[in-house]
Amino acid sequence: MSADGRAPGDGAFDLLPAIDVRDGRTVRLRQGDYARETRYDDAPLALAARYADAGARWLHLVDLDAARAGGYTLATLLARIVGDTRLQVQTGGGVRCEGDVAALLDAGASRVVVGSLAVREPERVAGWLHRFGPERITIALDVRQDRAGRWQLPTAGWTETSDSALAPLLRRYADAGLRHLLCTDIARDGMLAGPNLELYAQLRQVAPQVRLQASGGIRDVADIAAARAAGCAAAVLGRALLEGWFTLDEALDEARAGLAAEASTAQVPC
Repeated sequence: MSADGRAPGDGAFDLLPAIDVRDGRTVRLRQGDYARETRYDDAPLALAARYADAGARWLHLVDLDAARAGGYTLATLLARIVGDTRLQVQTGGGVRCEGDVAALLDAGASRVVVGSLAVREPERVAGWLHRFGPERITIALDVRQDRAGRWQLPTAGWTETSDSALAPLLRRYADAGLRHLLCTDIARDGMLAGPNLELYAQLRQVAPQVRLQASGGIRDVADIAAARAAGCAAAVLGRALLEGWFTLDEALDEARAGLAAEASTAQVPC
């Protein structure tokens, strides 16, 4: 185990360009608010192909319609992306049962994101980690801080709240073998305010063995470097990448530079 709690072989830092789809279009929501939507001209499939051509290995694909209403609607798009590009796709939205997970994996997903149900029915979802394997499931525990400073866990596309507490729920999943955690500070999502590094440091203390994906607020390559320095294993790139605040080439260069620096300073055991 390294000094920051990463297991051997966990040095790679993944970048996941995000494509959020609503009504068949590429969109971004501000702070998870469906009434604060920005639409982009890029068609989801063409955008995914462009990211692949730029060197991306992963794509984060979100079905916003299903996230609120249930019933994943992007299976055809998912299959096209997987078939037409070399991208590995992490995708979710509306996953409500084991059959949904199996269907997405069958359609070509490398990892399925489980959000609302992971908060509502942790015992059930923990079983999926054993059924499908921890590399095939990403648990999304997206958070919003209340006035008392407590982290709430909204569900149903962030339109409903739950009574679950963040740290105990994360420990429960870590004990069940969780490998990949996606955590979005909703207040920063789509706001270009920088990632919540303090939140990620807290999560790393709770479950240092889990590969944590930073999401929400990343605005430049310095934020990518900061997320890596905070112990995150990946970063989801949304609005800033779509709007050209930085290029994917620049982001990938930063990730490679961080990996090279880590390798050069690593201590070799006697």
